[in-house]
Amino acid sequence: MALSRSARLGALATAAASFLVIAASSAPTPGADGIGDGYFPQLGNGGFDARHYDLSLAYDPGTDRLDGRTTITARATQNLSSFDLDLQKLEVTRVEVNGRRAQFTRDGDEIRITPRGTLRKGSTFEVSVTYGGVPEPLGGPIVFGSDYGWMKTDDGVFVACEPNAASTWFPSSDHPSDKAAYDIRIKAPKGLTAVSNGRLVSTYDKGDSTYTHWRETKPMATYLATATIGKFDVRTGTTPGGTPIYVAVDPVLANSNNVDVYAVTAAATDYWSQVFGPYPFEETGAIVDDMPQAGFSLEVQSKPVYSAVRSESTIVHELAHQWFGDSVSVAHWKDIWLNEGFATYAQWLWAEHQGTRSAHDSFLAGYNARPADSAFWQITVGDPQRDTMFASAVYQRGAMTLQVLRERIGDAAFFKLLPAWTKLHRYGNADTDDFVRLAERVSGQQLDDLFQTWLFTTGKPTL
Repeated sequence: MALSRSARLGALATAAASFLVIAASSAPTPGADGIGDGYFPQLGNGGFDARHYDLSLAYDPGTDRLDGRTTITARATQNLSSFDLDLQKLEVTRVEVNGRRAQFTRDGDEIRITPRGTLRKGSTFEVSVTYGGVPEPLGGPIVFGSDYGWMKTDDGVFVACEPNAASTWFPSSDHPSDKAAYDIRIKAPKGLTAVSNGRLVSTYDKGDSTYTHWRETKPMATYLATATIGKFDVRTGTTPGGTPIYVAVDPVLANSNNVDVYAVTAAATDYWSQVFGPYPFEETGAIVDDMPQAGFSLEVQSKPVYSAVRSESTIVHELAHQWFGDSVSVAHWKDIWLNEGFATYAQWLWAEHQGTRSAHDSFLAGYNARPADSAFWQITVGDPQRDTMFASAVYQRGAMTLQVLRERIGDAAFFKLLPAWTKLHRYGNADTDDFVRLAERVSGQQLDDLFQTWLFTTGKPTL
């Protein structure tokens, strides 16, 4: 069929208009300076997906100076004219994109990087940042009023970064929604041990320095990275279930704790593997450092860091996080109960496993200990707000929610739900709605009222 002249002109005009629309839509634009998390709007970055971090770090405990070069392999999710990285305080001296010098500017904790050419959507690129300075820990009300991040110790540094302190020591897309694999290489004075995530690739002495290379092959949120350095007694082996284990204990603390960290770590790793599904990482372990100023421990991926080991219960809590928080990570920080409520409930399950107290009795003890007018009941657990995101209610009422759920749907469905959750979202991110949907699917029950009451309604629920 032949077109008339007017039809041909109309078709050409339509094609030209379509071309302009396509051209406009594919024009390179800057990546967003944050992913839009309600608690930390500028954490993370838009326009790319980080796939791998290669950190080369040199640390001098005498001056507390850190010099680093971080290379990030990423995939562009749009046509990028420029993009951001998060870095707090440290001085940047050079940036390269795909091996070519790139321009950059600083605006607070954001580095805006402009490569020499457009980074096309779907393409993989490398950005390398050379930087240095004295990392500053963060403070404020968020983490129980404690400092957190890069914290100097008597013999090195204790590194625990939840929720927003990873970017105090390396440039990153500092949000748990952007997980990546890691190679972490650390130069430290000879005689000190540097402990990080994953498996130890190599360690050797050269001159007055020790060079250590760790590799985490599974996706990891930035806040779970560590480069803790100091004097440690190290014990390695495998758990009875066959998982490699690496435990580093500051010799200052060797005789001051009434718990066998190695034995409890091995036992809990194996037990949680039965209850929650296969252990998600290549190694389990612990880093026990003499850091009394840090009033917390953290579920660092593959080997939690403990500023002081307070109890067996603390260890089983942090190891439960390897499934709930580390492998399955929050999509946004408001969903933090999915980490802390589950790890707290794991403490109740451990007591039940040990035969010391049922989870039901643990629930009642917490419920009855807090009167109806307690401030505890005024936290909205499903969206606790930034400065109270680690309030005790997020832990305890989060755990209570799980016990109420267990009693509603029964043990068979509940203990089917937990490994189904960790399998469905293994190495990914999820939110509260995802959990509610899965709980309803596994149980075959409508559960909106339960979660609305326990997670999103203030006040003490009636039993």
